[in-house]
Amino acid sequence: MSRRLVSLTLDTLEDLPRPCRQCVYWELDPVAAERACVNGDPGLEKEAWVSQTLLEWGSCGKLAYVDGMPAGFIMYAPPAYVPRSMAFPTSPVSADSVLLMNAHVVRPFAGGGLGRMLIQGVARDLTKRGIRAIEAFGDAKFSDSDEEAGCVAPADFYLSVGFKTVRQHPRYPRLRLDLRTALSWKSDVEYALEKLLGSMSPETLLRPVRPVSPTSV
Repeated sequence: MSRRLVSLTLDTLEDLPRPCRQCVYWELDPVAAERACVNGDPGLEKEAWVSQTLLEWGSCGKLAYVDGMPAGFIMYAPPAYVPRSMAFPTSPVSADSVLLMNAHVVRPFAGGGLGRMLIQGVARDLTKRGIRAIEAFGDAKFSDSDEEAGCVAPADFYLSVGFKTVRQHPRYPRLRLDLRTALSWKSDVEYALEKLLGSMSPETLLRPVRPVSPTSV
């Protein structure tokens, strides 16, 4: 089974699950989002947001593929680019952080570590850009039956991958992850080791032991 991460672009945007491709929960303020869903074209609004963010700020998402199939995605941006962020009771996001808007793994691929893989991809990207931490609003009462299920990831997910609660709330706690913590995970070390071994030739890995020359008595 092959797994790979790619950056979100206007081309890979089409690989988001259809409900997410048409969702502008994070990209617009609550009033504008409702207006777009009722009278506008939310898919076009999302495309415009991604295009503007890529142009002005840079990479703002990652997609995970398993054997070539889209299996999950994650989106992030400075809070100034995310109007919905100010609508949460635990806002604002810390000044030194980027907001993790959402993380989603397609159900058939859940439980395979893709969530952590996506978080690590974000950590590598943002560390290179001088960002210290990421923060997220988690849903402490996440339920698949909620009409906005999936727009806000479960708080338990963020806690399971190393986030710490920085502001408590019965429904939407704000959580934070130091990027140095994400990059120190054991799985990241294993990834580096695999790259190292993969760069070695078979001759190097299987070098024969030279026979010991007999010594004269």
